[in-house]
Amino acid sequence: MAATPSSRDRVVDAARALCIVVVTLWHWTLSVTHRTADGSLVMPNPIHAVPGGWLATWVLQIMPVFFLVGGYANLVGWQRAQARGTTAGQFVRGRLRRLLWPTTVWALVWLAGELIASALPGTHRWMWEWFPGYLTPLWFLGVYGLLIAMVPITASLNARYGAGVLVALALLITLGSVAHRGAGLAWSGWATAALVWLFCHQLGYTWRTWELGRRPLAQRLAVAGAGLAGLAGLTAVAGYPASMVATAGAESNIFPTNATIAVLAVFQLGLLVLITPAAERLLRRPAAWKPVVAVNVGALTIFLWHMTAYLVVLWAYEGLGGTLPAEPTAGWWSRRWLWLLAPSAVLAALAVLFTRVELAARRPRKEAGR
Repeated sequence: MAATPSSRDRVVDAARALCIVVVTLWHWTLSVTHRTADGSLVMPNPIHAVPGGWLATWVLQIMPVFFLVGGYANLVGWQRAQARGTTAGQFVRGRLRRLLWPTTVWALVWLAGELIASALPGTHRWMWEWFPGYLTPLWFLGVYGLLIAMVPITASLNARYGAGVLVALALLITLGSVAHRGAGLAWSGWATAALVWLFCHQLGYTWRTWELGRRPLAQRLAVAGAGLAGLAGLTAVAGYPASMVATAGAESNIFPTNATIAVLAVFQLGLLVLITPAAERLLRRPAAWKPVVAVNVGALTIFLWHMTAYLVVLWAYEGLGGTLPAEPTAGWWSRRWLWLLAPSAVLAALAVLFTRVELAARRPRKEAGR
């Protein structure tokens, strides 16, 4: 921690750590996980039961920030790779290794468990059959991996055309949204989803290139204001759902991802750059910086294994006679502390075992012939 270079943007590191913490705690404490009639597990959120709860999702739907931070970090990495003379292929392989090694280990452990379970007497149901929510968060890894592979191209476009790339993407997202919602073309919705995440990643490039956190207050306010105005327009006028997470009985802004998530990314970037000066001062203090470092050491490990920790606690809870309520009752709210503390203990043990894989994946690998 004392070796952290002064040039490092600690706000970006803190934003990454915040993303991991929010996603983890949301799944553990704000999911009404329960059994269906066939014994499957589902995990809707209670936003529909909380008056005005949709507004909290404008901050707590943190997936756009993942891609903002990813874009920022990937551009920094690409610029450093170019300065060292690293080829595009070497850069992409190195970045993908960081993502794929821990993910492969996670997948192999679960596959081994599934094969053992399938060999035991009795009927076996595969994970995706009885708890698809366990796997749903992993869509992020596939999309992010594709964006990493595109960095040499997208970073070059950013260097040549700057904000013009964002404008072009915004226009394509608009056209795709009209085709999807206006003409009812389902394929256009999924094509638009891909463009939205590309837009968020490219917006991270802009964050880095323009050093938005160090711009005058009026410019930082303008970013947040533009995002807020876009959200208000799309939800109040264009009819998009006000909640940025899927809610019971309502259309989802996430599956497929639509234009509201693109403007949410602008709004959340605006919030980040607004607090940057104060956050930088705070993060110079060891008490604030140490937790950020601790989370980022095993960020991918936490993301991969937090649902495993949750499932272990679910099994234990039911095994001890506990019942999972299907609605966010008063009793459900009163037990949120349990679903914070118990999975945290299990995840800590899993992190001790598997963080070393993530650290090994980050070590530079010598290319053949070099």
